Amino acid sequence: MGTRGREIVGVDVNELIEELNKALADEWLAYYQYWIGAKVAKGPMRGAVVAELEEHANEELEHAGMLVERILQLGGTPILSPEEWYKATNCGYEAPSDPNVKTLLEQNIKGEQCAIDAYQKLIKMVKDKDPITYQMALSILEDEVEHEEDLEALSEDMGLL
Repeated sequence: MGTRGREIVGVDVNELIEELNKALADEWLAYYQYWIGAKVAKGPMRGAVVAELEEHANEELEHAGMLVERILQLGGTPILSPEEWYKATNCGYEAPSDPNVKTLLEQNIKGEQCAIDAYQKLIKMVKDKDPITYQMALSILEDEVEHEEDLEALSEDMGLL
């Protein structure tokens, strides 16, 4: 990142990079949780659930790319080893050991709710202090809120069967 670009960031850049790396760990773990969940899913409305999980997996991967780009712009190093994801994560990882679509939806709703909280925290940290990170985090938060809504709607639809 250029000198001036770093100067306009009104928070501790190292602390910000640490928070962005936590979010990066969350996104990678969410990506895999969605992706593998789509592969093992079983039960009613499986097709609709798999389609939603795959779509969300792709969006989580996009979020990871956005976070890496911002970490690099700030002069930081993104987490380089998957083992580090578990140490850094805000939201953890819940293996889809029960492939029932209802269970998968519940696990992923919980993950999205944690992501919403994590991005709200990041937004509060950078609001009026780092407009670039703020806009990125706001964009990701918007997706996470939509993901929660999508998953809850599918879960409600299952209750009507």
